Amino acid sequence: MTAATQIPGYVAGTWTIDPVHSDVAFIVRHLGVSKVRGRFNTISGTIVTGEDPAASTVTATIVADSIDTKNEQRDGHVRSADFLHVEEHEHLTFTSTAVRIDGEEIEIDGDLTLHGVTKPVTLTGELGGFGDGPNGKVLGVSASTEIKRSDFGVGGGIPAAVVSDKIKVELDVEAGLQA
Repeated sequence: MTAATQIPGYVAGTWTIDPVHSDVAFIVRHLGVSKVRGRFNTISGTIVTGEDPAASTVTATIVADSIDTKNEQRDGHVRSADFLHVEEHEHLTFTSTAVRIDGEEIEIDGDLTLHGVTKPVTLTGELGGFGDGPNGKVLGVSASTEIKRSDFGVGGGIPAAVVSDKIKVELDVEAGLQA
């Protein structure tokens, strides 16, 4: 029995990330006492599921300017040179380097580029599965990771005193099978 046949409904193919049914969110501590949540509203990318699930790949692009923390003033500050500097760094990107699937559990190693700096990260989570949607086959994946702003050169000085260095990133992705 192959790894692919152990995953119910597994389909090898090329999938397009559905931005309407996908979410890239983050959680960061503010003043060391509370958590602020936000998300990026614009994501695109491709998932290629290989005949062998370990040969699968993920590429994703997030528009930095699409940040949304439900506070326009804060969003403007995070877009500024103090943090994301979206005028110089328009996108965040992720390119996988390895995929490990064990049942519903998944680990995706890859290179995250944020603020012009590329660092390795590992996303851990679950394979939501494969199913039928109104427009064809769909797959779902939920994963998270934790990064340090300072590793990517984001927000030194005053921002460092206000916002924690540690940021939790949570992803819920749905993708549709390309014809």
